[in-house]
Amino acid sequence: MDFLYILIGFGVLVIGANFLVEGASGLAKRFNVSDLIIGLTVVAFGTSTPELVVNMVAASNPDSTDIALTNILGSNTINTFVILGLAALIFPIKSERSTRNFDIPLSLSGPLLILLMAFAFDNFMSRFDGFILLLIFVGFIYLMIRRSMKNPKSVDVMEVKPVKIWLALLMILGGLGALIGGGELIVPSSVRIAESYGISKSIIGLTIVALGTSLPELATSVVAAFKKNSDIALGNVVGSNIFNVFLVLGSSAVLSPLPAYNGMIFDILMTAFGSLLILLFVFSNKQRLIKKWHGALLVSLYVVYIFLVITKSL
Repeated sequence: MDFLYILIGFGVLVIGANFLVEGASGLAKRFNVSDLIIGLTVVAFGTSTPELVVNMVAASNPDSTDIALTNILGSNTINTFVILGLAALIFPIKSERSTRNFDIPLSLSGPLLILLMAFAFDNFMSRFDGFILLLIFVGFIYLMIRRSMKNPKSVDVMEVKPVKIWLALLMILGGLGALIGGGELIVPSSVRIAESYGISKSIIGLTIVALGTSLPELATSVVAAFKKNSDIALGNVVGSNIFNVFLVLGSSAVLSPLPAYNGMIFDILMTAFGSLLILLFVFSNKQRLIKKWHGALLVSLYVVYIFLVITKSL
């Protein structure tokens, strides 16, 4: 039944996130906020709400803090090696200059910061560490908005329709309720599965939970690749990785200090290695592409990584 609860929880999370984004976007449009700003803030935040809610639920329970950390590290690893790898296998991925020069290096700095914060002075991420991550995130959002307003054609802006205030508020509240309900289904069920099978909660977080919260990115990136708009996949993945570390993990650490778990250093280095590979790929050719063979290598490396993680835990 716990596996069923997790599946239901992921479904409820996706529905809740969609309601929240539509309601908040419609309300912002009602108050004459531009489509560009809505896309860069409301929509971007909304797509990260599944990870955020699962992490907040996990961080608030001392028995599930491992899931808060592994959900982020696992999601970012899946984003880079699986989602971006599959998208590149379908169609080579173009990279924008701003993504190459700013976003990818920032996504690489994220796991390195986690490594420093978690192991430099102690074996946990403190509330102060969380505040630092959130401060960096605020700076990132500010720079992203400035950059996009100077060059609005570089942003894929969707048209937002205004929604009546009462309906928007109902959608927002309903979406938040669904998100919290989905998180409350997923986290306790994940803990029970780990306990019943005698495996660590970190393995569940790295695999089942991380994959489930990454499903929206997977769907968006694969569809974009099939439509030969694969550059969207890169921005989607890199943006998600940045939001996960600086917003989601930062918020989780502020809520409750997160102790390190066994094998965390290996998982952090794997996440950083993924971002480093993306940088090397895009600068290794004049077209600044992530090619099909790059995608095959990414997926293959993930299979090896998961094999090593699972065999080490047995």
